Amino acid sequence: MKVTIGISNRHVHLTKEDLYTLFKIESMETLKPINQPGQFASTKKVDVKTEKSIIKGIRVLGPCRDYTQVEISKTDAFQLGINPPVRESGDLDNAEVVTIIGEFGEITKPCAIIADRHIHLTKEEKESMGLTDHYSVSVEIGKEKSSIINNVRLKVSEKSYYEMHIDTDDANANLISNGDIGEIVIIKK
Repeated sequence: MKVTIGISNRHVHLTKEDLYTLFKIESMETLKPINQPGQFASTKKVDVKTEKSIIKGIRVLGPCRDYTQVEISKTDAFQLGINPPVRESGDLDNAEVVTIIGEFGEITKPCAIIADRHIHLTKEEKESMGLTDHYSVSVEIGKEKSSIINNVRLKVSEKSYYEMHIDTDDANANLISNGDIGEIVIIKK
């Protein structure tokens, strides 16, 4: 089974309250839509700071969510001097504390994670691929520097664009570009 690969660069999700604190606005303007239905890259960027370092100009994705989250790679974590856990989006258990700086304010909270590898798909797509009983799969990616990525979570939602998401570290290690194709090779229950 083939799957298109999307590379997820560092980004931030904000609650409405935190959006207002940082930018004094109640909704975000769309810069460009992203593949997942209803989601978009906004025109807003923030800086993320720790005691050790700062990363400037991180894109805010919309729309607002029920949680504020900073998704970074392990390379970003080294730069910031933190050790965030690998988590599913929205799971902020043991997330690292960072300060998010906007145009008009800043917030400090435990919200930095490394996002898990996952495949977005609908229930119907999952069933048609024979993956009904499975939570995760393994996917072969890359050509010259190929590898098998294990524990790729199946992220089922009603409206979904079928695509595997990996972070920039996984992509760079395997010489992957947006739109490359992976192959589901091992199915884990």
